[in-house]
Parts: sequence; structure tokens; C-alpha cells
Amino acid sequence: MLRWRHLLLISMNRFGQKLTEQSIWLRHAHTEILQVNVGKLCNLTCVHCHVNAGPKREEIMTCETIDRIIDWLRRTEIPTVDLTGGAPEMIPDFRYFIEQVKSLQPHRHIIDRCNLTILLERGYDDLAPLLAANKVEIIASMPCYSPGNVNAQRGEGVFENSIAALQLLNSLGYGIDPDLSLHLVYNPVGAFLPPSQTELEGDYKRELKKHFGIVFNNLYTLTNLPIGRFASYLRHNSKLDEYMELLIQAFNPATIDGLMCRNTISVGWRGEVYDCDFNQQLGMQWNNGAPIFLWDVDPEKIGNRQIMTGDHCFGCTAGAGSSCGGAIV
Repeated sequence: MLRWRHLLLISMNRFGQKLTEQSIWLRHAHTEILQVNVGKLCNLTCVHCHVNAGPKREEIMTCETIDRIIDWLRRTEIPTVDLTGGAPEMIPDFRYFIEQVKSLQPHRHIIDRCNLTILLERGYDDLAPLLAANKVEIIASMPCYSPGNVNAQRGEGVFENSIAALQLLNSLGYGIDPDLSLHLVYNPVGAFLPPSQTELEGDYKRELKKHFGIVFNNLYTLTNLPIGRFASYLRHNSKLDEYMELLIQAFNPATIDGLMCRNTISVGWRGEVYDCDFNQQLGMQWNNGAPIFLWDVDPEKIGNRQIMTGDHCFGCTAGAGSSCGGAIV
């Protein structure tokens, strides 16, 4: 028995080893969120982006794939559809996707993970009113309340445009009307963990209200995972090993129950299924790489499946933890 356990540890990634050493079994619980990454097309090229999204990416979800996802959703009672990208609003059928999800019974809640600046781009000026009319929750990237850090991470002029977009959303009732939730997301600009979410939220609310008259509901602090463009940044600056060690040393077992992979199914732009958006970007499909699509999955047989892990998972379990809804503990 001891020899079998030793051989198992050798074959695992370091995160899997950590879980086994502590007798932790990471399995999917009850599905509450279907997170759909509709593609890698984006109007920005952010330094921290784990998707490597940008204006020249051609990977986008087709209308046929959207229809198959909707048909699958109709067989379930999963309450929340979480749309991400790239800039999810840039796919040609984004408005159609919103319309189809809202037509489902029982009622489904929609989250749009928005970079804010897209709301001001030519051809997208109808988006903010559309989102408000459909009571779509907005989770918006805003890595700082001052221009220096935002523009350094996301590009020159992004801070100013983000402020204008937030003011537009406020004018429509976002952050004010209980039915129009507006949350902001903080990502560190370097190789370090986020500060206290509660304290930083207070700073954001004070500074954005004082200088720009902006209000919002909650701030979510997210840890940058060492994949995609952020991993390239770490390698270029010879900080990858140091950052990984930081994440490993900050492992917090209290975060396990709140990990997003336990209540979320992640779907790629072609319809493939994953345990999370990070696994998706690393090509870690269900069934250890076999091409399984959402419409091939029996929604009644998802619970208790073992979650696929890698060293990057230390990013979600470091310190206070990190999930799509911010800090975990």
C-alpha cells in the first residue's frame, strides 16, 4: 500500500501530490454555473491574459455551436450562464446568445465578463443598453483605480475608456438598481498575490466615487495564474520559478471547497468541456484529452467526477484563494 502511494505521488503533478499528501479529494459537486468561453477575439492585448486574446485572434464560437449549447442547457436547470472570452461581446452572435439563454425555462441568470472598453467601440454602442434590458450581471476588469497600473497592464488609454464605460453603466442603473449588478475585478500587475479583498474594495469604492462619481457592488481579487501571456511575462523576466514557489508555499487547504471547478463546467469556443477556463487554455479536456463536447455529456452524470489538476492550480488555492467570484476565504 505504501509503495503504491509512493508511485502515485511520483506520477502526479505537484498540486496532485499536495492534495494526496493531505488526503484531499477534489471532485465536482453540483453544477451551478455553465461558463462559456466564446472565443479569443478581443480589442485589447493585456499583459496578464491567460487566454492570449487579442484583435487578431480568429477563434470564435459559431451560431451552430451556440444552438447546441442552448439545446443542452434546456435539458438542465443550471441557473447561471457565465460568458467570457476574449471580449465575449465581439463574436457576431453574442446578442443572439443572450436572447436564446433568456428564452429558456426555468429562468437563467447571465454573467458577462466585460473589459469595459468594448462598450465604447464603434459598432458596440447598443451593448450596454442591451445588457441592462436583459438584466445581465457585469463582471468588469479594472486592475486599479489609478491610470498608471491599468494602462501598464492593459494598454495606453484603457483606464480613461474604462472610467467612461463605468459612468455609462452607472447611468443605466448598474451598481445602483438591485437587478443590475456591477462587479469589478482586480489582478496584480506583477508576480505577487492580491492584497485583502475587503480592504482593497474599500479603497476602490472610495477613490472611484471621489474622483469619478462611480459606484459598483463588489470587488473581486483574482490571482494571476502562470499560464498564457502571464507565464511568458514571468519567463521573460526570469520569475517563473520564483512565482510558482510563492504559490506553492501559500497553499491554503481551506480554499478547496470554494474552488470554481467544483460547481462550474467550462465550455470552449468549439463546445469542448473542461473543469475550468484555465484548464481550457492548457488543453486539459475531460477524459484526459479526449475530444468530449458538451452535447456528448449526460447532465445527470456530472456529479462527483474527479477534477483534472496541474501545477497552475496552486494559483487558485494560494492565500485567500481565487475563483471567478474573487477570494474564497
